[in-house]
Amino acid sequence: MSPAGPAATGPISAERFDAAGRRVLLVCVAGGFTTLLDQSVLNTSIPALRESLHAQPAHLQWIVAGYSLAFGLALVPGGRLGDVKGRKWFFVAGLALFSAVSLLSATATDPTVLVAARLLQGAGAGLVNSQMIGTLQDVFSGQLRARALGMYAVTGGLAFALGPPIGGAVLAAVGPGFGWRLTFLLNVPFGLATVALAARYLPRPRPSSRNADLDLVGLLLVAALTLTLMLPFVQPPGWAGWLAFAAGACLLLGALARWQRRYARAGGHPLIHPALLRSAPYALGTAVAMAQFGSSIAAGLVLTMFLQDGLGLSPMGAALVSLPSAVAMGFASALAWRVVRRFGRRTVTVGMTGSALVMLGSGLVAHWAPAALLPWLLAVLQLFGGTAVGLMGATNQAYVLRHAPAEAAGVSGAILQMTQRIAAAVCVSALSGVYLRATAGGGGHRSAYLYASAVCAAVAGLAVLASVCASRAGRTGEAAAPAAAPGPSPVRAER
Repeated sequence: MSPAGPAATGPISAERFDAAGRRVLLVCVAGGFTTLLDQSVLNTSIPALRESLHAQPAHLQWIVAGYSLAFGLALVPGGRLGDVKGRKWFFVAGLALFSAVSLLSATATDPTVLVAARLLQGAGAGLVNSQMIGTLQDVFSGQLRARALGMYAVTGGLAFALGPPIGGAVLAAVGPGFGWRLTFLLNVPFGLATVALAARYLPRPRPSSRNADLDLVGLLLVAALTLTLMLPFVQPPGWAGWLAFAAGACLLLGALARWQRRYARAGGHPLIHPALLRSAPYALGTAVAMAQFGSSIAAGLVLTMFLQDGLGLSPMGAALVSLPSAVAMGFASALAWRVVRRFGRRTVTVGMTGSALVMLGSGLVAHWAPAALLPWLLAVLQLFGGTAVGLMGATNQAYVLRHAPAEAAGVSGAILQMTQRIAAAVCVSALSGVYLRATAGGGGHRSAYLYASAVCAAVAGLAVLASVCASRAGRTGEAAAPAAAPGPSPVRAER
């Protein structure tokens, strides 16, 4: 068996993780948890941060959405650099940047400084996570690789769910004035400890003779497209402005598609390989992941603001409402593969449907239920919502990556994560804008939360449709596979 420690020279293919493999997995999971927790733990602190820094709605949107934007844009170029130069020291550098800028965020006295720090944090987190995906693929193979990537996905889901309770506990312990700063400071010791573990246990870099092909034009076009989708919600224009932004987004999307095809024909490695778009199960599954991740992140943020601003709950009270989601997600994630063996790809569709219904139900309950019962009812709905996401999150990722074309398999995981993070940036900008401006307009917190929840449910509903189409496309592809490529028939997993 090949070792996975500093002297690793090949993938581990045994049935169980050996000691060296467990250490590599521990480092990757620790790095993922630290960087993925950052966004959700901040949600509970938003009201305190706004009061302390006198931040405007646009500042709040950028503080939350900017992290996801920079995170997503750093994933693919970070992965390419790791492919060519070796992953270990890019992992260490990204996590060191993330930890250092966390200290800057904690000491910020101006909202603009905090926005800039969040962008740098996101870039560091994207660099770290791109190396983790590549490391897990390099070090493990076969069933162990699937298990390792599944554990990484579950870790991300748990970090997202545990963030609000952790943030609430911190603010309850030290008070809101210093509490929101401490949520950033928490990243520093965890980040530095993981840096030390990574320097010791990650495999030695194995640079490639290839040149780093970063497709900077493609990256700039994706960034411009994302900003064009975000900006109308940060600074709402008139009708003419909305039409101008819509036209600009269409032009940028067309330019991106044309450039990617041209770059691929020229022998380059485009940011989004055209083969990924030609695989219907991959493209549709990625759409499901984008809608699920974006709507979940936005729904969690808006719920936290509603509980504190609308119902007057303390940060700890708001965190306790979110806690059932974290517990349910953990249990559901652990049981998901048993459910998948019985129900197949339908698990994703059913889970996504449940998530959409919970989002809509939360808005309706918040609008009509008595204030005394509302926290309890929302906590029950969070329990169901966490169960739904736990069942379908990692399951959908596995199906998406299984259908990635062979010529683009190396970047398929990074593209999946990049699109999720970009979706989160757009959804957070849009939904927080809907909520903040509805409350500023005198509509009341309950009505504002209903509007935002209905939009989240609509986005999740689109994911349900995409999931149904992905199931059909997967069955069609598997039925055609033996005729197109003779050999052992694929394992039947779609239902």
